[in-house]
Amino acid sequence: VADVLRWVDRSLIRLCAKFAEYNVDDPNSFRLSPEFSLYPQFMFHLRRSQFLQLFNSSPDEANYYRYILSRENTTNSLVMIQPTLLSYSFNGPPQAALLDSDSVRADTILLLDTFFHVVVFHGETIAAWREQGYHEQEEHAAFRALLEAPQSDAQLIMDARFPVPRYIVCDQHKSEARFLMAKLNPSTTHNSNLDGSGGTQVNTDDVSLRVFMEHLMKLAVQQ
Repeated sequence: VADVLRWVDRSLIRLCAKFAEYNVDDPNSFRLSPEFSLYPQFMFHLRRSQFLQLFNSSPDEANYYRYILSRENTTNSLVMIQPTLLSYSFNGPPQAALLDSDSVRADTILLLDTFFHVVVFHGETIAAWREQGYHEQEEHAAFRALLEAPQSDAQLIMDARFPVPRYIVCDQHKSEARFLMAKLNPSTTHNSNLDGSGGTQVNTDDVSLRVFMEHLMKLAVQQ
């Protein structure tokens, strides 16, 4: 696996060095065309995925994931590499959210689709209101609808997919929240200072997408 990771890194650096616009030895001048702009972040998520990170996975699990990746279509394969994330709140209809720790908010519900797992994640405030039974009161019908919406959408995903993904309902700061947190870009970790702008900390030693891109640009523009 280490050899594969090195090959992925070298290939990405060569591609960026060939197709990006930049001045030699000037990372700040690095620019990728719109056709390639999303490619590095897919490689970032591929490096962190269960296809290349075997920690806590048995050989059977690793082979199963890779087998499914090799036989699925492009759309499903992209979801496996970079999962989709929807955010539900009182502010309007569901919206696509960044696969980032900053998307975790106490007053929102997140729906994560990794192809193999479908996760409904309740923010801390939402979970507290649910535990207090607000959704069972007539005057809080909007809150009940908010709780039901991601579960209905999750069911639609599972009904249309084979093999059927594992369905997980979890709350912020609880053990099963790890299924969502492990997929997020750790833009804020236990080594970061929260500035009060929202989001949550991810306890990991992995680098964030920003740091990954900074190193990529530095290596790509070298003579």
